[in-house]
Amino acid sequence: MISGLAVTGIARTWLDVAGLLSLEELIVMGDQIVSEHHRNFGPPRLPLVPLQELRAFIEGKHRVAHVRKCRSALERLRVGVDSPPETVLRLMLSNDPQMPEFVPNVAICDGSGEPHIWTDLGCREFRTCLEYDGAHHLTPEQQARDHYRDLKTAELGWVQVKISKTDLARGQRYVWAKVRRGLALAGWRPS
Repeated sequence: MISGLAVTGIARTWLDVAGLLSLEELIVMGDQIVSEHHRNFGPPRLPLVPLQELRAFIEGKHRVAHVRKCRSALERLRVGVDSPPETVLRLMLSNDPQMPEFVPNVAICDGSGEPHIWTDLGCREFRTCLEYDGAHHLTPEQQARDHYRDLKTAELGWVQVKISKTDLARGQRYVWAKVRRGLALAGWRPS
C-alpha cells in the first residue's frame, strides 16, 4: 500500500512488464533491480530485490503470462551493474562467441590484495576492463577522478577500454572490434 492505494511489488511488476519489453530490455531492467555492491568508497548499493528473492518469486509462478521469458532473463542477470548502458554493453559482448566473459564491478587490486579501482566490466583472465563513460563523465570533477582511475588502472597492469554512447550507437561489431583490440594488448587471441 502506498497512500492507501494497493500496488504490486517490484518482482511482480518485472513479471508484468515482461510482455511489453524485449528480452534485452527485460535483462537491463532486471540488472537494475538486483544491483548491489559494497566498495571501499561511497555508500553501499542495496538491491531493490535481491537476485535470490527475484529468482524464487519467478520460479514460484506457473501458468503466468511471460514467466518463461523472465526465467530466460534471470539466467543472464548480473549483480553489480551501475547503469543500463553497462548491461547493454555486457549483452553485446556476450553475443560474440569468441569473447571472454566480462563481469560487472570487478575490483582491481594491488599486490597486497587492496582494491583500488572498481571497473564497470572486467575480465580478470586478460586483465582488461571496460569503462562506460556516459554524460556525467564530462564534468571537470568527474574528469579528474577518471584521470586518476585511468592512471591507476594502467599502473596496476590492466588494459582499459573506454566505451561511449556513440560507440554503442555504432553497433555491436564496432564495439566488438574496440574491445578485441584492448584484449589483444593484454595477450588474448581469438580461437
